[in-house]
Amino acid sequence: MPVYRLRVNGTEREVTVPAETALLWVLRDELGLTGPKYGCGIGACGACVSLVDGQARRVCVLPVGEVGAREITTIEGLAGHPAQQAWIAGDVAQCGYCQAGQLMSTVALLAEKPEPTDEDIDEALRDNVCRCGTYPRIRRAVHAAAALAREEDR
Repeated sequence: MPVYRLRVNGTEREVTVPAETALLWVLRDELGLTGPKYGCGIGACGACVSLVDGQARRVCVLPVGEVGAREITTIEGLAGHPAQQAWIAGDVAQCGYCQAGQLMSTVALLAEKPEPTDEDIDEALRDNVCRCGTYPRIRRAVHAAAALAREEDR
């Protein structure tokens, strides 16, 4: 089996798994990072979203063999990010299952568009399913996170 050297949440990690193993299972089963969730296994729900080189990726359908030595960030690697602060302040999570994916998609959005419109938010998060329907709170939190990030930049 091949050995993969991954940089996950700023730390070099090494795993020995088949190339076709979904990155989700490497993160959860091999590295013990349970933030990314298994929701559908076909990349449709967004519960597994993590960042690969800053881009929101559905890691349930991303084979580790295609990842290479790129930077991978899971919700465990956010520690104090404005999006996390806004989520907490806005009491966004209800059941919480989708929230890691929602947050990671938000982080990618804010990196690309620091002042997103409602339309930008809807587009970036449209495929992240929230069964509890917290979409209005999520949108408010994205705007709040953008404001917090602007304050930090001053």
